[in-house]
Amino acid sequence: MLRNKRVLLGISAGIAAYKTPLIVRELIKAGAEVQVVMTPSTLDFVTPLTLSTLSKNPVHHQYFDGESGEWNNHVELAKWADIFLIAPATANTIAKMAGGLCDNLLLACYFSMPDPKKVFFAPAMDLDMFKHEQNQQNIQKLQDFGNRLIDAEVGELASGLEGKGRMAEVDNIINALMGDQDGPWLNKRVVVTAGPTFEEIDPVRYIGNYSSGKMGYALAEAFADAGALVTLISGPTHLDSPRTVDIKRIISANEMFEEVKALQDSTDLFIMAAAVADYKPSKRSDQKIKKSEEDLQIKLEANPDILAYVGKNKKEGQFVVGFALETNNELENAKGKLKRKNADAILLNSMNDEGAGFGHDTNKVTLIDKNNNEWTSELKSKKDLAKDIVKRIGELLS
Repeated sequence: MLRNKRVLLGISAGIAAYKTPLIVRELIKAGAEVQVVMTPSTLDFVTPLTLSTLSKNPVHHQYFDGESGEWNNHVELAKWADIFLIAPATANTIAKMAGGLCDNLLLACYFSMPDPKKVFFAPAMDLDMFKHEQNQQNIQKLQDFGNRLIDAEVGELASGLEGKGRMAEVDNIINALMGDQDGPWLNKRVVVTAGPTFEEIDPVRYIGNYSSGKMGYALAEAFADAGALVTLISGPTHLDSPRTVDIKRIISANEMFEEVKALQDSTDLFIMAAAVADYKPSKRSDQKIKKSEEDLQIKLEANPDILAYVGKNKKEGQFVVGFALETNNELENAKGKLKRKNADAILLNSMNDEGAGFGHDTNKVTLIDKNNNEWTSELKSKKDLAKDIVKRIGELLS
């Protein structure tokens, strides 16, 4: 679940820094891309050469590179990171994070992180320092900010004493980064369909629709962030491939149908967000159809109904969510689709909601379950809405 994740590893000056090359190695083995930022004093504990060799990226420990004179942009580093792991997090660094002090590059990156929930910190210090009331208040303050604690462990400490304060073992740190171990989506296999399908008339023309794929892509990323193993089956879009999901690109409804069928038995949750063309030309011309003065008639035939197929062939324990884009009688039509397709829930988009539907960066939906319970979202960004939908579907499952 760390595959293609961008991890910024922040190392502060404690003896536990000797473990950080192992952290980098395990992150790389898990498929992550790693950059390292260190406090200046950390150079006394571990060398940038070791970390840059393992991470295959330059290591940053000052605002200006001493040799090239280039500026190490803390804002860009923070924007780049999907996860900012601070390990070890010393009492000094934790206190500065909690108190708003910013006197080195690591702290500048910390205060530039746009989402505090993407920050993980692993305390490491002697047992009396760890249990000191002020230190415990600082740790709690960071958690109140939304930062994620990877708690210290009991063991032998550098002082020779034994107790709590030892930095979490490398395997436990990696596991903590892989998601909420108690969350409903950890290691669940989720298939999301997204975007339009194009049905060819001839080599240069097609039948399609205005779907941008943005909602489906946002859902795929949100489920991956929640710990799921996500496959995104995408029709033609101009969107960049999400780094944290497996993506299968298709053109036509038949191609999407084949990809879905291949995953039917191994999937826990289907999110059918694609705007699949209902019809395709019954015959595709191998050559471009030339313009003439006569009217052109194209005979259409129905495409496979992918949602209906998944609903009909649903396995025990599988959960199926469809989408309904409506222009009139929205609730009635959506509830009818929910029943006809044997889905477990339906997400209704109304073309009458301003700022929702095709092409927009925002959306508004109504989630309807099999018991006709309804939840309607506010108009918000598709990325934020996707997180709400992940939470709501998790609640339905539980």
